[in-house]
Amino acid sequence: MDLSANVNTHWASIFVNELARGGLSAVCLAPGSRSTPLALAFAAQPAIRLYRHLDERSAGFFALGLALATGRPVALLCTSGTAAANFHPAIIEAYYAYVPLLVLTADRPPELRGSGANQTIDQIKMYGDHVRWSVDAPVPQANAPDVVLRHLRTLAARALAAAGGPPRGPVHVNLPFRKPLEPDAPTSAERSAGVPPASAAHTSISRGRLLPSDEQLAAVATLAGQHGVILCGPGCPGGDFPAAVAALAARLGWPILADPLAGLRHGAPDDGRIVLGGYPLWLPALGQKRPRLEAVLRFGTLPTSAALSAWLDETAPPAHVHVRDDGQWADDLHLTHTIIQADPALFCVRLAAMLNGAPAVSGEWAAFFQQVEKATWATVDQTLADMPLFDGGAIARALTTLPEEAVVFAGNSMPVRYVDAFDRPDTRDITIYGNRGASGIDGNVSTALGLAAATGRPVYAFLGDITFYHDMNGLLAARQHGLSNVTFIVTNNDGGGIFRRLPIAHHDPPFTDLFLTPHGLTFGHAAALYGLEYTAVRDTAELEAALVGRQSPPAARLIEVITDGAADHDRHRAVLARRGGHQEKSSADWADSADVRKAPPGLGVKICPICPICGQNPSLIRSKRKA
Repeated sequence: MDLSANVNTHWASIFVNELARGGLSAVCLAPGSRSTPLALAFAAQPAIRLYRHLDERSAGFFALGLALATGRPVALLCTSGTAAANFHPAIIEAYYAYVPLLVLTADRPPELRGSGANQTIDQIKMYGDHVRWSVDAPVPQANAPDVVLRHLRTLAARALAAAGGPPRGPVHVNLPFRKPLEPDAPTSAERSAGVPPASAAHTSISRGRLLPSDEQLAAVATLAGQHGVILCGPGCPGGDFPAAVAALAARLGWPILADPLAGLRHGAPDDGRIVLGGYPLWLPALGQKRPRLEAVLRFGTLPTSAALSAWLDETAPPAHVHVRDDGQWADDLHLTHTIIQADPALFCVRLAAMLNGAPAVSGEWAAFFQQVEKATWATVDQTLADMPLFDGGAIARALTTLPEEAVVFAGNSMPVRYVDAFDRPDTRDITIYGNRGASGIDGNVSTALGLAAATGRPVYAFLGDITFYHDMNGLLAARQHGLSNVTFIVTNNDGGGIFRRLPIAHHDPPFTDLFLTPHGLTFGHAAALYGLEYTAVRDTAELEAALVGRQSPPAARLIEVITDGAADHDRHRAVLARRGGHQEKSSADWADSADVRKAPPGLGVKICPICPICGQNPSLIRSKRKA
């Protein structure tokens, strides 16, 4: 097809080819008329993979999954009007989760805007402050000056660079076109000719790594020897960062409390001895016996765990340092006193080198956290083994069976909280993702499918029933793009189970009708509609059998775990009670006991070896001594 025969397709091909030269490798598009020039240009560019979608909202979240997995910008394309509005939920998530998207919206020309023309809305900066940059491209014109065409090429380069950050995020380019939108009918020779592979970019934009200064490092080095922890939240970098932060933690003698979305709980360089993941369970169990915290070193964005936030809020450590290469604020408690804008991995390596020979905190500090973590997992294992299947227990059991190189998508509402609580650090090469930028339930199915398309690895998506229902349209992409490597594990307890954990649950009516919203659905018919392998399970044995059984040839599959919402809530509370079941003696009782050992310096506590939370492992109780 000769795209140069029409000024619209000619301009679109210049723009798209420049995107390919700049490294763009994927675009998700939904059909439409006004976007015809761009759709044809993308179809003719062999360096960019094209993912077709019928639903713009699902297309947006599929692109989000692709960009999450690759860390590179992914393009979105739609026609004018409300089609562009359906991208907005994914754009909001990308903005707050720092995910690079290049949003391309076709538009009517200026003379049709505000004229009452059909399918014409105001698209100029329509995404407001939820994009890193927004620009209205010029209308294609014949015989344009060279500087205008150079502007079109540099616009492509600048848009890609802005999406790639720092800070990373969505960029919006609005592209108006006048009719005619289509080139002349192609000859058979033109159909087979295609477009040659992309050559060098007109404009190349690159960024180096931000080095921490000696002054920044020296200020943090003064914290060595204090009782501290390293917090790794969602969005921590990959590459050499996990090994670097583990080495720094070992040098400081501080444990790492790692969010499941931080990328550190699995394949940990220290075999999980420093990287801890059970803190959502054991921090509340410690109650007032929590150790005194003096320093926090943070990486990534806000952690998922409410228990961790409560601990930080209560302890308010005097030293709270956050290291991010983009310098973005991420502290809803406003405890941070120092932000260091530097490459996190380089920061860890250089700080560890500066600390060589400096005193580290007593080994008993980290050992305390490790002992409580180990004891908690033992208690949880026994509790789950004795308990009928419930939604959180299903996720906990599924997590232990995941194969090497598995990819997990933790859906919003309860699943991500269960993954946070029950995902145990180990040496398996498992990567966990979630949409925790704006934390909505929309588009979760499509994001998981985008991860499957980008990685080619087995993907396991833990979703609640409302979340799954909300994006069933997205399931079509599994068949369209041959994504047989995804398993949806849907915990169906007939409604919004998370609301049972809120005070409104004590006000029924109207709780059931307005918040719980039971729907009475199961999803076997949806699986059949979209060609998914389907299994319904109601107990642990059925779940374990479903997780290992696959049909041949393999297909995308749906495992529906059918539970009772009220029982789920009670059983979750029972797990929390078992792991927090302290039977505390008075401090005078322990003062005379031969079993009392000295606590780590600064804790102001003594250690009891027979507390129910720990079995035969130490757990904290108060002593009469002051800290």
